[in-house]
Amino acid sequence: MPLPYYVSPEQMMQDKAEYARKGIAKGKSIVALEYAGGILVVAENPSASLNKVSELYDRIAFAGAGKYGEFERLRKEGIRYADMKGYAYGREDVTAKSLANAYSQVIGNIFSMEIKPLEVEILVLEVGEEQAANELYRIAFDGSIADEKGYTSIGGQAEELKLFLKDIFQEGLSLEAALQQATRALEAAASQKVKATHLEVAVLERARPGRKFRRIPPAELGSAVE
Repeated sequence: MPLPYYVSPEQMMQDKAEYARKGIAKGKSIVALEYAGGILVVAENPSASLNKVSELYDRIAFAGAGKYGEFERLRKEGIRYADMKGYAYGREDVTAKSLANAYSQVIGNIFSMEIKPLEVEILVLEVGEEQAANELYRIAFDGSIADEKGYTSIGGQAEELKLFLKDIFQEGLSLEAALQQATRALEAAASQKVKATHLEVAVLERARPGRKFRRIPPAELGSAVE
């Protein structure tokens, strides 16, 4: 570019990162944490029709925060990738790690090469079979992957949620106790009560036959969210 319009690569990357962070900060937060029977995902989502948490494959779930249209496109691409790999090889060959790596490459390439980065953060979660460990991967707007243990969060208040969960999280929780912890974290980060009707809740249940993903409607949340 001509010198009057020159921007250093470092400054360009900083500007892209700042732009993406501002977009993500506008979105509601999502918490995922392990409990005795699998993985719980709780998202602030007033909409009853636009889901932020979805199933990707047999044991794998997806959650997205930020710009809905962008992470919804990523979700659909992930489903296609998983279906093709499962059909070509075997269903056991579709893993959260392979999906997280694929997402990392796509998001990272867009961040590096396109003028506008994706304003999204996503989670790829896999519940382990029997005694196998669960897997929780967080992919940031620049394509970087974090392999989380126990709990993780994305969205506008992700750091506050992690700090809160760091102090209260315990292994081997019941589903109700895990839901209470997730709700308390969201309320603490938002500094206000969260209504059950404004929560999108789903689980990956280890003992569930077949596909492990299950949604929990507000009517079934019971006393865990009051």
